Amino acid sequence: MQFLHTMVRIRDIDASLRFYCDLLGLQEVRRKESEKGRFTLIFLAAPEDAERSERLTAPELELTYNWDPEEYDGGRNFGHLAYRVDDIYALCDKLQQAGVTINRPPRDGHMAFVKSPDGISIELLQKGEALPAQEPWASMENSGSW
Repeated sequence: MQFLHTMVRIRDIDASLRFYCDLLGLQEVRRKESEKGRFTLIFLAAPEDAERSERLTAPELELTYNWDPEEYDGGRNFGHLAYRVDDIYALCDKLQQAGVTINRPPRDGHMAFVKSPDGISIELLQKGEALPAQEPWASMENSGSW
């Protein structure tokens, strides 16, 4: 068995690509548009997986945009997406500076949760050992659900 991808439905391609690519650092590896099916599929991969993704051997995130308006709710109903990051504090700071709420701050230097523009929970895990506790994260409270 091999994990291939996780699919999430999105409402706004630009907002989603800004979040996943510009802020989280994923890369678009391919895109498919279906006039007949009236949808766009955008496949993203982590930078370290992008080359393997071209050979379809790396896990990907599939963003599905349906051209006809639909309402999606309960982004947590499938769980969450998880990404290992080089510096959890730096990434959380970047996200926060861009207006993203840090729902579960990285108080322990190891784990944080944020949400995508569509309410999908994203778990961020520090690569290697946890970083030493650091303010403002160490004393920051949780916000909302994650």
